[in-house]
Amino acid sequence: MDKFMQAAIEEAQKGLAEGGIPIGSVIVHDGKIIGRGHNRRMQQGSVILHGEMDALENAGRQSAKVYQESVLYTTLSPCPMCSGAILLYGIPKIVIGENQTFMGDEAHLKQHGVRLDVRQDETCIHLMTQFIEQNPDLWNEDIGE
Repeated sequence: MDKFMQAAIEEAQKGLAEGGIPIGSVIVHDGKIIGRGHNRRMQQGSVILHGEMDALENAGRQSAKVYQESVLYTTLSPCPMCSGAILLYGIPKIVIGENQTFMGDEAHLKQHGVRLDVRQDETCIHLMTQFIEQNPDLWNEDIGE
């Protein structure tokens, strides 16, 4: 496993340890992590702090060129909100840990030219499968079911 997906998994594990949903993300530019985050909806009472949104927030203000040269790594397929932010900032490539437990807005991303690399990583699948089994109400609240 590459070090950037490992960093996203570490973020997901950090979120789980904090009592949140185990989804993590990192943004990589020029071989360095410039933003990292994890789903903090439970911890912060936030409706927008998904893993990708938290990573963008923690990357801070960057020029459009930086985002257009970056790769976003995320443990779970991005939802429509996170996909919209990815498109807004022009991030050209997403490395996705897994999309078996949740299929995000991948078709929309592809339609707009974003390259997707879906890994079906066993650690990512296990984190989400176990969380959903143990916390179905929290999971369904987050995805709006």
